[in-house]
Amino acid sequence: MAGIFKAYDVRGIVPTQLDENIARQIGLAFQHVLDEEDRANGNTVVVSRDMRSHSPGLAKALIEGLTAAGLDVLDIGLATTPMNYFATGHTKAAGGVQVTASHNPAQYNGFKFSRHGARPVSGDHGIALMEEKVANGDLPRAERTGTVTGGNVFDDYRRHILSFLHHKESRRLRVAVDAANGMSTIYKPVLEEMGIELVPLYFELDGSFPNHEANPLKEENLHDLMRLVKKSGADLGVSFDGDADRAAFIDEKGEPIGSDLMTALIGGELLAREPGKAVLYDLRSSRAVHEYIEEKGGIPVRERVGHSFMKATLRNRNGIFGGELAGHYYFRDNYYADSALLAVVEVLNLLRETGKPLSELVRPLRRYAKSPEINFEVDDKQGKMDELARRYADAQIDDLDGITINYPDWWANVRPSNTEPFLRLVLEARTPEELARHREELIGMLGEPAEH
Repeated sequence: MAGIFKAYDVRGIVPTQLDENIARQIGLAFQHVLDEEDRANGNTVVVSRDMRSHSPGLAKALIEGLTAAGLDVLDIGLATTPMNYFATGHTKAAGGVQVTASHNPAQYNGFKFSRHGARPVSGDHGIALMEEKVANGDLPRAERTGTVTGGNVFDDYRRHILSFLHHKESRRLRVAVDAANGMSTIYKPVLEEMGIELVPLYFELDGSFPNHEANPLKEENLHDLMRLVKKSGADLGVSFDGDADRAAFIDEKGEPIGSDLMTALIGGELLAREPGKAVLYDLRSSRAVHEYIEEKGGIPVRERVGHSFMKATLRNRNGIFGGELAGHYYFRDNYYADSALLAVVEVLNLLRETGKPLSELVRPLRRYAKSPEINFEVDDKQGKMDELARRYADAQIDDLDGITINYPDWWANVRPSNTEPFLRLVLEARTPEELARHREELIGMLGEPAEH
């Protein structure tokens, strides 16, 4: 069980780290997370799973644990993680659990949790609490065993997503979509209802991921889609991750677009309808995002990395939208939860409203030279960040998440990963030459980048 309880979810290798017995215990532990507010409309927990070979067995064991704890279960079967969030909010359930390991390789599996209204489960009263309860065996069984009801929310989710689509008939767009053999495969009929010519890639459910890792954050996983966009003359390319809660976008020239720049574009699209609203972005994002949101009449809000922080702040600020560099897109009108499919809808709306190609829309946002996230294996993470603070003492420094070093012409953020044993670096400068110089300078202090 060591190491499977992460900052935002449970994840490990099956069966050496995670098995059905542990899944049953986690089901029993979930009762401790749900408070009276969560249970205001009853004790039901929505359970769904991805396409991995061990997901059915883990889901069955999880449900046994949940019902033994006296919780009722609405089992919606095979679903994407955003569908689980939607079902949890839509049915007014006490909580939700998705069996998935997201973009991890085939030997992994895990669980993503929500409370009522699709609120994230995190912090001391979330994943850490469940870990403590499992470790201590504090897993009481209820006198009344919960019930299990089968359900299907696909049609409700389809209607929900399509309700945000505008100008469907105005321009028929050709869209290449890489499902990466993951859960977005089940979105095919919804995509086809968007008035697009769908050019599908790897639309066969296969939890062994035979074509490439289902992680669109790594550019090597986008190469097949980049080629397909150019070959098919598509207006847009979209790559989903394994559980379909993240997406990467490719322009009509076959060039990937950073998710921070897509956050700005989608935020601008939504602000055109509701000016003056807050739009969130994570602190790894380009300075261009803050500038663009202001230019579009919005309130830019910078937040630390992680879905639990983004969702909570979006809700607290009554924000309209938020996005992370990892490709998560959060919508107020989607229970403040992420939906990669809804992000696709808003990009289609933008292309149809403007009549412009995606590369032209994103060009004004390419204002700076920016690095991808670079990982470093560092034993004393805090010590290294303290060293950086001393080295750049003349900068404007903040510690919202790790350390951010701000100068007029460049900035860098170094933060400990919440999920892996790394310090992560991202930096941006006015020119590529300046970027290269500061990158080498920082690598000199942090050591050689890790192969990851």
